[in-house]
Amino acid sequence: MSTVFKYSGKSAKGSVVKGELTAASKDEVQAYLRKQRIVPTKISQKAKPLFSMGTRTNDKDLVVFTRQFATMIGAGLPLVQALEILSKQTENKGFANIIGEVKNDVEGGSTFADALRKYPRVYSELYTNMVAAGEAGGILDTILVRLATYIEKAQSLKRKVKGAMVYPSVVITVAILCIVIIMVFVVPTFSKMFKQLGGDLPAPTQLVITLSQFLAGTGGLVVLASVIGFIVFIVQFRRTETGKKVTDRILLRLPIVGILLRKVAVAKFTRTLGTLISSGVPILDGLNITAKTAGNKVVEKSVLEVRQGVSEGQTIAEPLSNSKVFPPMVTQMIAVGESTGALDNMLDKIADFYDDEVDIAVANLTSMIEPILMVFLGGTVGFIVVAMYLPIFKLITLIK
Repeated sequence: MSTVFKYSGKSAKGSVVKGELTAASKDEVQAYLRKQRIVPTKISQKAKPLFSMGTRTNDKDLVVFTRQFATMIGAGLPLVQALEILSKQTENKGFANIIGEVKNDVEGGSTFADALRKYPRVYSELYTNMVAAGEAGGILDTILVRLATYIEKAQSLKRKVKGAMVYPSVVITVAILCIVIIMVFVVPTFSKMFKQLGGDLPAPTQLVITLSQFLAGTGGLVVLASVIGFIVFIVQFRRTETGKKVTDRILLRLPIVGILLRKVAVAKFTRTLGTLISSGVPILDGLNITAKTAGNKVVEKSVLEVRQGVSEGQTIAEPLSNSKVFPPMVTQMIAVGESTGALDNMLDKIADFYDDEVDIAVANLTSMIEPILMVFLGGTVGFIVVAMYLPIFKLITLIK
């Protein structure tokens, strides 16, 4: 998690330099200052305000900024002037302040990429490395357009996965709430009536009443506390390195969801690496950034193994074929791309293909889960209703 640090130090010319930097640790701040040829004298964590308004930056803000900035640079506007205009017209005040700070750093002699690196929560390592490659190659406007396209496609992929997960989660939650309401508030009414009538109750009715009494009493609190405790445990476990590895491995092995996550991982890997290579980022740096942005520890490990193999003289396809994450078709297409010298185009084609595959997987997941959930909800509610009416049917029979 990134934190804002305040620092002071001496520049190469001997002047005192003060400022703020968003980073993950003090070591990262020191590394940045060394690159700027600043000797730090004091680094401290900035106190967080009790309330902060308008400091969040979403992907939409970043895409709009990137596209507008690319248009201005392509039209021949100076870098500082373009940043000045964007800082004034950006509606998100927190983001506008960051753009203003970036403009000040660029005016002070910093490169655009180095100025962006001070805000890793807004500008990712992928973003800053591509900007650096664009500055070095004199094609910053082209790189910014590619970045905007990449962010939009990555955002679209994220929405697809969220949509696939949100729908069943909402239906399951509603189903459980309906069943709990019936068991806690409706069934006890029938239970009181049956007690007044006396006699033995049918087995299904007795089972439902017993469960209702359990949920309405302390048992319900125990179940609720257990569910909340389990969720908190999973969340805390996921924050550890071991927890991420274990849960990510389990997720990839799940029958239906695992297939979807694998396709998402392939699409993200190929899209990210293809964008970085086409932008002039060195292959080893590209693989390192791709691993960090994978979002899954199993995939990250596989990509880092590929990077290790490439650093030893292997092609990307060779170590990638040993990975169980990426399908043989992907490795073969990458091998063809490497042999023909068109790796970036091949990676983009694979990413487009797997984007379509994710669409199909999401549609299949929804079509499979929907009837299962309907059967579960209908079957459970139906069983409760029949169980409650069985004694009434028996009473009617006796009266006749």
